[in-house]
Amino acid sequence: MNGPLDGIVVVDLSRALAGPHAGMMLGDLGARVIKVEAPGGDESRGWGPPFVTEGVSTYFLSANRNKESVTADLKTDTGRILLTRLVRQADVLIENFRTGVLDRLGFSIERLHQINPRLVVLSITGFGHDGPEGGRPGYDQIAQGEAGLMSLTGPGPDQPTRVGVPIGDLLAGIYGAYGVVAALYERERTGRGTVVRTSLLASIVGVHAFQGTRWTVAGEVPRAIGNHHPSIAPYGLFHTADDPIQVAVGNDTQWRTFAALLGITDPRYDTNAARVEQRERLIADIEAALARDKADVWLAKLAEAGIPAGRVRTLDQVYTWEQTRSQGLLIETEHPVLGRLTLPGPPLRFDHHPGRKHTSPPLLGEHNESVAAWLDECER
Repeated sequence: MNGPLDGIVVVDLSRALAGPHAGMMLGDLGARVIKVEAPGGDESRGWGPPFVTEGVSTYFLSANRNKESVTADLKTDTGRILLTRLVRQADVLIENFRTGVLDRLGFSIERLHQINPRLVVLSITGFGHDGPEGGRPGYDQIAQGEAGLMSLTGPGPDQPTRVGVPIGDLLAGIYGAYGVVAALYERERTGRGTVVRTSLLASIVGVHAFQGTRWTVAGEVPRAIGNHHPSIAPYGLFHTADDPIQVAVGNDTQWRTFAALLGITDPRYDTNAARVEQRERLIADIEAALARDKADVWLAKLAEAGIPAGRVRTLDQVYTWEQTRSQGLLIETEHPVLGRLTLPGPPLRFDHHPGRKHTSPPLLGEHNESVAAWLDECER
C-alpha cells in the first residue's frame, strides 16, 4: 500500500499551480496521478529563474511530485483518443481550463460521464464557472486583490500586500483535493461520479474566517494593520534588543503572567478589549520592556512561563530546523536528470500507515511508453 488512496487513478489535465497542487496532494495519499501535458509542457516548467537545469524550474518541482507525465495534443485525433482511453480507466479527472475550453475539445462533463459514469471531475476556475463574471481568467495575485485578501494584508490600510506564496492557487488545490475525496466516498454509495467545483475566488473567501463575519455580522470593513491581530492584544511581532519575536497572549490569565514577566503594571491593560483599544501604546510599552534583552533570552523566559512565542525564521532556517525534519516535511527523491533531490514533503501523516514511496516530478513525456503499455493491458 502506497497510501489511503492506493488504487485510485487520477488524470491531471491541469497546469500552473492550483490543479497541479490538488493532483500532488492526491498523489501524496497514494493515488496514481497521470499528468497529461501539451507537447510544449506545463508552462510552469519555464517559470524561472531559478532553474536547476535547462527546462527544469524549481517552480515546477514544487507542485508535481508523485506524478507520471504523458504528452498529448488534445486538438488532434491522436490526443483525443489517448485522453478517452485514460478517462475510461480513471477515477478522477482534474482540469483548470477556462470555462468552455474542455467542451470545445470534445470533453464536456456529459461526454466524460458517457465515457466513464464513475468519474469524479475536479474543475478549478479563477472566479467560478458561472455567474456574471463566470469564465473570467484568474491568476493568483489578481484573485488575492479581488477576493479582499490584499486589503487585509500589509503594514497598513493604504499598502495592500499580496501573501508571499500564491495562496489562492494553493487553497483552491487544497479545497479541490478535499472535495475529490468526499466525492469518491459518495461514489461508494451511489456508484456514480460527480463534478467538484472550486475557484481561486471561492478558496480565498472560504478562509476569510473572523474577518468575514466582522463585515457580514458586525458591519465593519476590516483593513490591514500589519503584524498585529485585530481582535486580540498583545498578539503579534515585537522587537527585542536584537531580533524580533512573536508573542500570542490569548486570554487575561496569560496577560497577567506576561505582564509580570515584563514588569508592566498598568491597570488600563487588564482586559483584552482594553488592550485592543490601546494597542499602539501597549506595543510601545512591551517593546520598551523587551529591549532590555535579546530574543533568545526572552524566548527562553516566555517558554518557561507558558506564553506562546516564537522566532521569525527564513526558509533556510525552517528547512534546517530539526522540528521540521521530524515531521516528515522534507523528502528525498531520485530525479532522472538531477539525481538526488530534497523536496518539501506532504503535510499529512497517518498513524499505523507507513505512507508512500515518493517519486520526483517527471520529465516531460517521461511516461509516454509505460502509460501506453498499461492502457493496452487494461483493454485486453
